[in-house]
Amino acid sequence: MRPSAYFDGPVGKLNWKVVGLLLPYLFEFKGRIFLAMLCLVIAKLASVGLPFILKDLVDSLDGQRTAAIVAVPIALVLAYGGVRFLNVVIGEIRDTLFGRVTERAIRRLGLSVFEHLHRLDLDFHLDRRTGGLSRDIERGTSGVSFLMRFMVFNIVPTLLEIALVVGIFLYNYGVGFALITLVAVVAYIGYSIVATEWRTGYVRDAARADSLSNTRAIDSLLNYETVKYFNNEQYESNRYDSALEQWEIAKRKNRLSLFALNAGQALIIAVAMTAMMWLAASEVTTGNMSLGDFVLINAFMMQLFIPLNFLGFVYREIRGALANIERMFDLLDKVPSINDKANATDISPTIGALSFNEVNFNYDQRPILKGVSFTVPAGQKVAVVGESGAGKSTLIKLLFRFYDVNSGAISIDGTDVRGLSQQALRQSIAIVPQDTVLFNDTIFQNIQYGRPDATEAEVKSAVALANLTEFIESLPQRWDTKVGERGLKLSGGEKQRVSIARAILKAAPILVFDEATSSLDSKSEQAILTALKDAAKGHTSLVVAHRLSTIIDADKIVVLKDGMVAEQGTHNTLLALNGVYAKLWKIQNEQALTL
Repeated sequence: MRPSAYFDGPVGKLNWKVVGLLLPYLFEFKGRIFLAMLCLVIAKLASVGLPFILKDLVDSLDGQRTAAIVAVPIALVLAYGGVRFLNVVIGEIRDTLFGRVTERAIRRLGLSVFEHLHRLDLDFHLDRRTGGLSRDIERGTSGVSFLMRFMVFNIVPTLLEIALVVGIFLYNYGVGFALITLVAVVAYIGYSIVATEWRTGYVRDAARADSLSNTRAIDSLLNYETVKYFNNEQYESNRYDSALEQWEIAKRKNRLSLFALNAGQALIIAVAMTAMMWLAASEVTTGNMSLGDFVLINAFMMQLFIPLNFLGFVYREIRGALANIERMFDLLDKVPSINDKANATDISPTIGALSFNEVNFNYDQRPILKGVSFTVPAGQKVAVVGESGAGKSTLIKLLFRFYDVNSGAISIDGTDVRGLSQQALRQSIAIVPQDTVLFNDTIFQNIQYGRPDATEAEVKSAVALANLTEFIESLPQRWDTKVGERGLKLSGGEKQRVSIARAILKAAPILVFDEATSSLDSKSEQAILTALKDAAKGHTSLVVAHRLSTIIDADKIVVLKDGMVAEQGTHNTLLALNGVYAKLWKIQNEQALTL
């Protein structure tokens, strides 16, 4: 995906299809929706009735003040207060009823997006910009809340009230009053839409700058260590300030355009109110209307234009909400390139025999692996070595089905990995990756992540095998020690030992180690190698290694060169061949002697 896709604001026409996409998430509470709509209609009818009570009240006060009619104004005042209170209470009931619908829809939709993002392939997550993506999800869920609240409780009731008021004016006071009201409302709505469309560019620029600044801030803070290493605090500040400057300029233009919008709306309201009051006053002076009618017309006009006063804001926000929701649904529309077959088995392999048979793989038209074949018998340790770029780590990605082979096959216990569900496949493999990333949680929780239902005793047993017990016990908070963002509070070796303990805890039949001891000192490395040897008993081990000294005990060593298998055999056999492996061994030994 293009990174810029996360910075695009609302463009084009309103896409009401989004509302259709939301309906399945809303209809979980059909009864609540019906009751909320009923409350909406009752509240609006009560609202329309208020000016009539006010008219009768004014007319009764304007009449002869005799003892016989004293009770009438009192009754009307009480009725006015009662209807106004009823209007508010019904509105609150409506909001409460529909609030549950909206909140559940947001929850369901947010969970769907979250789960779908985890189903997407590795390429999507390599190309994503985390800050912009998280802001898109946040805006999308907020957009659902805004759309439901304002569409249901602002736009629809206002349109209903406009129709009722125009009908009342036409029926009671003639075409002049109805026409002024209708023309004013149409002019107001038309101007608001045109002006808002003009303003949208500035709103979009501000949203884009906001996403950009947010992404830069998150990227910089996630890479805090790298920033410090290269002394680039000022460089990061300048980049962040540059994004904030774009946001400031866009917001200034946005504010000025808002002034133009509000001024135009105010002019239309003023002209309409003046025309209506002039016409109503003329009718009162000629005796065709009472003073109560004058008050009723004024009340209706005020009542109409108060919600319309927010139309520009509501239209722009609904427009933006629809665009944000659409962008979130676009994430749901993205189809992962790696999918389970319809007949894929959900039963995880238990023996752990691996086979790579004539595996070919290209990435972006660039050949990575070319006819790679080797086996890893159950319970044995097989190491894969080779120069950087030979395709070692690619084998692991293919084994986990982050990608699929272009041709050939990878099998576990005789079953092609493409015939297993991804859940079953990955359940059978535990890995210690080269780049260990930890959650910002306790050290205990990070280890237990390997098997969330593991007991405390099982976690501590895995920790002991990873030679980590002494380190944890030496910490002030011991097992409750927070490791920091991405494990920043731990050293590279400590993070790798946490990762090793997590892999051991998973208790999978296949253990994969991708440069698992690359960050350890010699003493810790030897201790962990001994522990791993014990932990790997009864398990199949696939080891991708750079340090050849760590895999001399492997049952078989596969040497890759330019994406092909150059040699296979034990450590001593490969040294005797005096080929690629022997050359690598000699280079590493010479380097060790010079240190």
